[in-house]
Amino acid sequence: MRLIALCLALLLTLPLAPVRAGELTLGAWNIAWLTLRASSDPALPDDVQRRRPADFDRLRQHAARLGADVIAFQEVDGEEAARRVFPADAWNIALTDEDDIQRPGFAIRRGLRFTRNPDLAALDLNPESRHSLRKGADITLELDGGSRLRLLSVHLKAGCSSGRLDDGDRDCETLAQQIPALAGWIAQRRQEGVPFMIMGDFNRRLNPRDAVLNRLESAAPLLHVNGGVSSPCWARGDGRGRPFIDHILAGGAARGWVVPGSFKVAVFPEQDPRMRQRLSDHCPILVTLQTP
Repeated sequence: MRLIALCLALLLTLPLAPVRAGELTLGAWNIAWLTLRASSDPALPDDVQRRRPADFDRLRQHAARLGADVIAFQEVDGEEAARRVFPADAWNIALTDEDDIQRPGFAIRRGLRFTRNPDLAALDLNPESRHSLRKGADITLELDGGSRLRLLSVHLKAGCSSGRLDDGDRDCETLAQQIPALAGWIAQRRQEGVPFMIMGDFNRRLNPRDAVLNRLESAAPLLHVNGGVSSPCWARGDGRGRPFIDHILAGGAARGWVVPGSFKVAVFPEQDPRMRQRLSDHCPILVTLQTP
């Protein structure tokens, strides 16, 4: 697959700041097996390294540099683990209601009003299985001026990053079974007339010809915020970026709220490739909205 021009990566160094009137910065970040369990825990794959205290410190500092108001995160093993990156004095936490180690959720800056909605449980096709899939975390932000913004944090099935969904591949067949639930959620928001954003790890290289994106867009018009660019996260030695599997989609009135040119990739200051396993193989992606 031919990569499109590498997007400008911003190494964010801004401290936490209050939300400006009408301005909202949202992010998505798969924090890669964020857990406090021992490496020997049978629930963990053998290749998952236990993070050191310094690793949690680096992750927490990186989160603070983002200047985000809401971060849709993935692969977080409960609130205690989340608090190692998003401390209670600065963030509220909302996680899916499930026992999985890799749970989606949100970190919401304290002072922002929000309500929890029921999880999008239909994304977990096998909830009783030892290797069940993830639900979607669903919240509504109450914005100044009376507006509302519905947010969904997702982590879809891995192993089908491109190609057809009906070619007999088991992972692609599983992903295909998740898409109706996500499209149904989008259709409901369209019917309600509610602005919405879907953020997270789709485990899929979305593009205008992709079957997954086409199916979602059949439920409602969407703005693919990071469409047409590639990711500089842990860039290869030749400087070329990689196709995104993390995405931000905007729907309803939120499509018009996205500030042009505001999409950013918050690459880590650490350059040693060995740190990829200690921090995360995903970098946060962010976008700014100008709300009514």
